[in-house]
Amino acid sequence: MKYRPSRRTRRFGIGAAAIFVLAGMNGPALYRFSSDKYHAYKINQPEYKAENGHWDVVDVPEAYRINTIHAALLHTGKVLLVAGSGNNAKNFAAKSFRSVLWDPEKNTFTNIPTPKDLFCSGHSQLPDGKLLVAGGTQRYEKLRGNVEKAGGLMFVHNESPDKPKTLPAGTRFTGKENGKTFESKDPILVPRAKKSKNRKGKVIVTASTARVYVEALRKGKKYQTGTEDNYRISGLKGKDKRNFYGIAQKLSFDKKDFQGIKQAYEFDPKAERYVPVDPMNEARWYPTLTSLQDGKVLAVSGLDEIGQVVPGKNEIYDPKTNKWKYLPKKRFFPTYPALFLTDKGRIFYTGSNAGYGPDDKGRTPGIWDLKTNRFDVVPGISDSDALETSMSVLLPPAQDQRYMVQGGGGVGEDPKSSAKTRIVDLHADKPRFRDGPDLYAKVRYPSSVILPDDTVLTTNGSGDYRGRGATNVLKAELYNPKSNTARPVADPLVGRNYHSGALLLPDGRVMTFGSDSLFADKANTTPGEFQQQIDLYTPPYLFRDSRPKLADTAPRTVKLGGKTTYRTAYASAITKMRLLRPGSFTHVTNVEQRSIALDFTRTRDAVTVTLPKDSSVVPPGWYMLNAVDDRGTPSKAVWVRVPAPKKK
Repeated sequence: MKYRPSRRTRRFGIGAAAIFVLAGMNGPALYRFSSDKYHAYKINQPEYKAENGHWDVVDVPEAYRINTIHAALLHTGKVLLVAGSGNNAKNFAAKSFRSVLWDPEKNTFTNIPTPKDLFCSGHSQLPDGKLLVAGGTQRYEKLRGNVEKAGGLMFVHNESPDKPKTLPAGTRFTGKENGKTFESKDPILVPRAKKSKNRKGKVIVTASTARVYVEALRKGKKYQTGTEDNYRISGLKGKDKRNFYGIAQKLSFDKKDFQGIKQAYEFDPKAERYVPVDPMNEARWYPTLTSLQDGKVLAVSGLDEIGQVVPGKNEIYDPKTNKWKYLPKKRFFPTYPALFLTDKGRIFYTGSNAGYGPDDKGRTPGIWDLKTNRFDVVPGISDSDALETSMSVLLPPAQDQRYMVQGGGGVGEDPKSSAKTRIVDLHADKPRFRDGPDLYAKVRYPSSVILPDDTVLTTNGSGDYRGRGATNVLKAELYNPKSNTARPVADPLVGRNYHSGALLLPDGRVMTFGSDSLFADKANTTPGEFQQQIDLYTPPYLFRDSRPKLADTAPRTVKLGGKTTYRTAYASAITKMRLLRPGSFTHVTNVEQRSIALDFTRTRDAVTVTLPKDSSVVPPGWYMLNAVDDRGTPSKAVWVRVPAPKKK
């Protein structure tokens, strides 16, 4: 007799088959679901955190979410987040400029009135704890095809040695030959002409020159020009009508680059506001500001008020007078160059930069003497054509004077990227770059932070320009300078490329911010959105049972070469004392951060530290002081102020 399954068996078989079919159809989704669940379970296990650290999202109320372009840690423990217009032309047109002050300890936020568009400014820590912010955006870039009015550069001349003259925004220039009228977009100061005598004693007057960006009064191709012409300036009378005039070449619909501003401010962490100081001599967009050993600040590069790279005219800010002074000789750098103060008071240019400048000028690493303008090339860097958007770090401790350049890409929108790390020892007889261990991937825009235990956290970046082609890299690693090795740690939560960064916080955690992808998809068809999420990375050293603690934590002032003592339990376990300068990060550039090894002695319940005597190792300003125990666990930081050395 032929077997006939029961009705119950048939129903069970049909149901099982249906389950198998559904499982086959949804297998990938089920796999991803289970994988995600397992990953979430795995990364939250104590053993995993102790080995790899952990990432968390900061809860930022909607009213305080901004396109964070710049971030700086202040000696109050708060972080100044600066967007300006946030790379948003609509915000710029509406004069909506944003800064937010974040307290990481309390997770509270304060909106800060922002006087100018500080988008793409430079910033540096000052000796008294204020933050110098200089430069920013005067005008947004306009690409060919989006330019509605003919415009360009007007050279304004003054043949009078008797007086300078300020021409207000809106001044009109009319061509003598072409008859076309253009209007200045900004005020301009035209210096007086120079008067001198030749060998025969004859007085010679040399006309002065100033530059201003001008646009046609109306839209349309018929208002552009094609040749050089002299321009009469409206509103002038008498001798001024003859002495002042303009000369312009082609005024057309070519691409117009971003333009910079001269304004500078000191952000006061106690008053929590921007205080205006004297403007720079040059307008700068994408400048680098570097702290010097006497407390002054060097300002270098940037796009000027007409959108051209500042042609090597560098200047120094004196916080005692709040004024700027040109260096006597020129030296050209591309925008946002990585310029570090070395232990001999000179400036080391690693070759890292971001954004603008010719591909064959100012891109070679070297040591720059500000007094003589001498520049000694440092050879040997690999992937030398991929230094734009690379990250540079003064490896800990700063006294060793070893620098690392990480990743990077080709000039402009070149798709090339690099996984190289390149290390140079400036104390070597003949300093030369040599390759270190490769990064986790080929990346532009990696962010690196020096940790109190002498390791360096590097995270994120993208394989192509601004994350193009969905190339954001969700990887992070810890590099150990002592062993010259790197190991992977917990993966970041979101991708971060252009306009992103990272800072060490006083409690030993690391914040990451920003990202400005061009596109949101692999096909590069959907416009990207700015990543406003802020994340916190808790390193492995904070998942241990205990950590050192420094008592008597009121801020102190300690002179170079001076000593100070802190009470601490289990002083015998302390193996390192580190002085860390608070970071100031933007556009793959953080030349402020450095970790300084301190000499110290221990008693049963206290530790006494001695600061180095060299102000080029310890530039004046506020620092975080950390004790590190024999397991590599750092204390929470206490704040120390190092005043500028007195002039001899």
